[in-house]
Amino acid sequence: MKRAHLDKLLTVVIAGVLAGLMLAAAALPVALVFGIGFSALSTPYSELPNTLRTPPTAQRSNLYANDGTTLITSFYQEDRVDVPLHEVAPVMRQAIVAAEDVRFYQHSGVDLRGVVRAFTVNKRDGQTRQGASTLTMQYVRNVLSSDPRLTEAQRVAATEISTARKLQEMRYALALERELDKEEILTRYLNIAYFGAGAYGIAAASKRYFSRAPAELTLAQAALLAGLVRSPDSDDPINGDADSALLRRSYVLERLVESGQVPADAAAAARAEPLQLLPSETPNDCTAVPETHNDWGFFCDWFTRWWSNQAAFGASADERQRTLRRGGFSIVSSLDPGVQRATTEQVLKIYQPTKAEAVPTAVVQPGTGRVLAMSVNRNYSVQDNPVGQKNRPNTVNQLIAGGGAIEGYQGGSTFKLFTMLAALEAGLPLSTDFVAPTRLLTRFPVTGEASCDGRWCPANASPSSMDGPRTMWSAFGRSVNTYFAWLTEKVGADRVVEIAERLGIVLRAESDARLARYGAKNWGPFTLGVAATTPLDLATAYATVAAEGTWCAPLPVVSITDAGGRPVDAAKPDCRQVLDADVARAATDAARCPVGDQSMYGRCDGATAPGLRAKLGRPVAGKTGSSERYETETVVAFTPQLAVASMAANPDDPRDAVGQAVQARMVDAVGEVLAVALRDQPVRDFVPPSERTAFQQTGARTGN
Repeated sequence: MKRAHLDKLLTVVIAGVLAGLMLAAAALPVALVFGIGFSALSTPYSELPNTLRTPPTAQRSNLYANDGTTLITSFYQEDRVDVPLHEVAPVMRQAIVAAEDVRFYQHSGVDLRGVVRAFTVNKRDGQTRQGASTLTMQYVRNVLSSDPRLTEAQRVAATEISTARKLQEMRYALALERELDKEEILTRYLNIAYFGAGAYGIAAASKRYFSRAPAELTLAQAALLAGLVRSPDSDDPINGDADSALLRRSYVLERLVESGQVPADAAAAARAEPLQLLPSETPNDCTAVPETHNDWGFFCDWFTRWWSNQAAFGASADERQRTLRRGGFSIVSSLDPGVQRATTEQVLKIYQPTKAEAVPTAVVQPGTGRVLAMSVNRNYSVQDNPVGQKNRPNTVNQLIAGGGAIEGYQGGSTFKLFTMLAALEAGLPLSTDFVAPTRLLTRFPVTGEASCDGRWCPANASPSSMDGPRTMWSAFGRSVNTYFAWLTEKVGADRVVEIAERLGIVLRAESDARLARYGAKNWGPFTLGVAATTPLDLATAYATVAAEGTWCAPLPVVSITDAGGRPVDAAKPDCRQVLDADVARAATDAARCPVGDQSMYGRCDGATAPGLRAKLGRPVAGKTGSSERYETETVVAFTPQLAVASMAANPDDPRDAVGQAVQARMVDAVGEVLAVALRDQPVRDFVPPSERTAFQQTGARTGN
């Protein structure tokens, strides 16, 4: 074995210095004895690498649901969680010392008696049977070989088979023992050692082999684990040689008896115990989310994307992901298992995972941006799909939040909210009236089916219920296309686009982003939701209105603490006022109309989802939307406490229409999600807008 070879090399090199020493010489001061030929071993602690002062051990990060206890998954390069010594069973502490360094509490980092013994035994037997590395020296080697701040070449040099490296290791061990007490060194060793089967540190090893905490280990279990450290790969009883593991267990038990730490009868009883493993594997990354909660995978995926964008965790996305997988963070997410379960149940009532159509849905908390649920009728999985089925039934594409290959889906009339906000900001009141025609010829240049001699000329979907005198209340409630096309002309299409982006609509499609940057003034059709968006973006935008103009960046966490238990600021909501509060209240007042509620001024007249208010039984606002030819359908609803957005589309073929009929089922589903999520929350009403904003034309009203 490498370590045995290394120890043998050391004994040969220093034999000339030590062979003549009597065994009692081990009692002399270490620096004095080694001063005979190795005065460099007394190097001061100040010359130690920072790595040894504060070892950068890679630790597992855990992601929990918002209850703080339900594990969603873990992230790690090495499955390790550091634990204090008092959380390790005393018999485990005794076993590791007996197995690796029985004189640990007597020496000062380098065991001269052990070196002499190793030299004598190895010379007698003609082979390497005993090593001379102390537990402290092993700890030094482990730290240097695993330091992520070193290059690969530097890590190799830290463990190379050479006299210089061995002497350096001894020098560091002596220096460490002058600064750290034995308990601290033992703690660090137990937390950094590799026990095989992917388990680093005693906490992970206890869980991996026996599904228990290190404080609960029995004598037989502790002896088995202590025996694995010498050859963790070959002796691993799960993947390697169980017989070798048992032989090592017997060896450790013998050493415990010899050192007087365990009675002989107790050791005999432990030796007679069969190998009773109860293995458990720590999940790693989002594809390892428990099968019973597969729908949580999409939230988990979005969390990792969010993490990659947080500057607090590194200078680049790659560095931030390494930080997640090494940093030992305890992350309480915003995912509410009850709300998530209700959302998934409703989504699956609309479409099954095998259907081409998907209905991604997001639930957002106004005023914090925390995301309580993300669901879609797909399996979060990397398993292959049937030929021709790109994203069904399995996918890891982010269908709910967008990103990567997912640009989103047309939001339809839900974008009329942004036009209404732009008009209210410009000083137009809710009572702004216009006799809406069946078709309106605008000044915006377009081509294609919506063109009348090169200009955009939208029409109302249902002239009998939409044409005629309208205000923002009734036009929003009945979703009158020509009213909002006229309103866009009055306030400017570029202001509508700017409002949408201000409220969190991300234009991921390259063509949409280009129009927003270079052609926003002529992008009249934007008001009818021709741009691609996602349920998460829409829920965030409508949550901003629900929070009276306070926009909050979508947030997947409630708290984050680092490996030292310190809170991380990245978990705090990122919010700012982007709308005048009265403007937001006015938009909310009009948004009560589409869902069967009544505005504070009694001006609602007509609705596209008239039954939602009665079914929910509390004040609610929202909007429905249909894209051209009903290719996508959208429903957004919100209360002061919650916003839900749901979209139906075919992610693989956006031109494949889902049809208008699905909208009614989506309205019921969104209402049910709100009902479940708000079941234990008080009924809250919206704050009414001022009469000035409702009825009087004024100058611009800005809140950002």
